[in-house]
Amino acid sequence: MKKSASNSNLTQAKNAKNDEFYTQYQDIEKEVMAYFEYNKDVFRGKTILLPCDDPEWSNFTKFFAQNFERLGLKKLISTSYAPDSKRYKYGYQPSLFEVNDAQFDETKTQIKGKIFTLTRDKSGDGKIDVDDLEWSYMQDDGDFRSSEVIALRNEADIIITNPPFSLFREFLAWIVEAKKDFLLIGNMNAITYKEVFPLIKEDKMWLGNGFNGGNAYFSSPITNDYAEGVFNPETGLVKFRNVVWFTNLDHGRRHEKLPLMTMEDNIKFNKHKEIQGKGYQKYDNYDAIEVPFTDSIPSDFDGVMGVPISFLDKFDPDQFEILGSNRGVEQDPNGIFGRGSYVDGKETFKRIFIRHRRVIK
Repeated sequence: MKKSASNSNLTQAKNAKNDEFYTQYQDIEKEVMAYFEYNKDVFRGKTILLPCDDPEWSNFTKFFAQNFERLGLKKLISTSYAPDSKRYKYGYQPSLFEVNDAQFDETKTQIKGKIFTLTRDKSGDGKIDVDDLEWSYMQDDGDFRSSEVIALRNEADIIITNPPFSLFREFLAWIVEAKKDFLLIGNMNAITYKEVFPLIKEDKMWLGNGFNGGNAYFSSPITNDYAEGVFNPETGLVKFRNVVWFTNLDHGRRHEKLPLMTMEDNIKFNKHKEIQGKGYQKYDNYDAIEVPFTDSIPSDFDGVMGVPISFLDKFDPDQFEILGSNRGVEQDPNGIFGRGSYVDGKETFKRIFIRHRRVIK
């Protein structure tokens, strides 16, 4: 039996101990510019830290270095793990950038992290860009939990990266502890984590602008351990359909109201067979209706609705209020929605409970 491409890619990555996924330049540019276009001063005068990175190869470092002046940055800091500290090792070779530098050390390059900084026009060509990056070996291996990187975290204003999938919870807590602005890539299922959902409910974190068509493509050192249709040998990219940006930076798409039909029109014209001609089912254990598709939310219903977690990609905080989740009492301190949700005796999948902030007629 063939594995499901949509469900097995992250599992394959976990089984292979692979946390090495490199983000495409155009995806970083599309995402970052959404915040810049919404607020031209969002990055101005700020120190940006790119931890969990690989500065010599990373497109995060390249993008922010090349757009240093355009974004008005004060300082760019990028750090990497030492090769010997990575869970997956695939024949590390230092780049010519490092080897040709006088400070290159064959031993340090394996066991020490590296730090790249950008603050000035080192080359003297009249602009600050990638050619002005300065680097050195770190004292430790570059792990974000080290005192060395914690100090950099405390210095930074904004933290941006694609952290290891296996460490997402811990990495997010590391940022929240320091009360920093952030932009992170993570699995959409992280929405259901007890460490994550309360931040979303309290409007301290939300989904970013998003990948094109909801599909994310990454380069990876592992290319032979994925389900059919996940790895494209022509492009060398691995496809993920359940990866999103998490952030506390505002962007315009977050304030676009979701266009909706009334309940009556949904029952008559909705494209989903579960709704058309049938209407909405009520939960057995809540005074709420089940809405299995985001585009089926009725505009004129003023009660509580259970919606899939993908709703958050369309969530406008001025249009809707998030009430709770059915994924456990840790996510719902009031104990109203946190103990599962049932329709006709069957437990529904991952649900977020919402209501309109005002009835839309």
